[in-house]
Amino acid sequence: MYQILTDSCCDLPHEFLEENHVDYISMEVTWDGKTYLDDLGKTFDHKKFYDLLKTGTMPSTTQVNIGRYVAFFTEYAKKNIPFIYIGFTSGMSGSYQSALQAARIVKEDYPDAQAEIFDSRGACTGLGLMVYDAIEKQKEGYSLQELQSWLFANRFNYNSWVTVTDLNHLYKGGRISRTSAALGGLLSIKPIISVNRAGELKVIGKVRTRHKALQRIADLTVQSMEKPEDSVVFIATSGDFESAEVAKDMILEQVTPAHIQIVPMGTTISSHTGWGCIAIFVRGKDVRE
Repeated sequence: MYQILTDSCCDLPHEFLEENHVDYISMEVTWDGKTYLDDLGKTFDHKKFYDLLKTGTMPSTTQVNIGRYVAFFTEYAKKNIPFIYIGFTSGMSGSYQSALQAARIVKEDYPDAQAEIFDSRGACTGLGLMVYDAIEKQKEGYSLQELQSWLFANRFNYNSWVTVTDLNHLYKGGRISRTSAALGGLLSIKPIISVNRAGELKVIGKVRTRHKALQRIADLTVQSMEKPEDSVVFIATSGDFESAEVAKDMILEQVTPAHIQIVPMGTTISSHTGWGCIAIFVRGKDVRE
């Protein structure tokens, strides 16, 4: 047996990860001079955090450093438990490179350790959906190597459709360019954002109202499904649960997925999106550009 590992940017409920024996390492977020660990709602108060974002405050985030990764991985290496770490996209953070370096350090002390570090090229429950599928494949009997091969073959089929209330947080956080931010700011235009093959955010369109933005990302989600009845859909939001329900209903008016769930967006991602982000994730027939 092998261990599936991830990080708190997967934005899956901690109860789900615990029930399925998936371990995760927490990202850090800082505001008012105090640093907090994102433990996926186990102790962290999401509502308080979203209320903070509503004021326009932009907390700072810190990638996981090599030392924390070494300690995280060593726990399994010293027990001779093979593991695969499915991590936050390298297109938005240096954490993946730190995880690679940490795995090399661990192998110096434990040469026989089986440590696989996988770049999801995804974020939020785009990463979370990949972890969800990895759990299912492990239950089906996939070996560690078979799982890793499957993830490589399918990772660009994980599609993300996102809209935010404005692009200032993403621009200030260095996640999009000044040009993209300016496009989104014109005439209260609502941007439509996706994640490309490099695991980076890309503005792919713009509409004039929030309702049209929700309809657009719901439609894109449905269009990308190969077999809706087998599809798993996650909808993440940084506080606007009413709009998340609207987006869910828009999907259900067209198809009935095997599973569709609304989850709170974690602190790392929502620190950069600001309040009110709605993001929909599905693995489908469309391959990212």
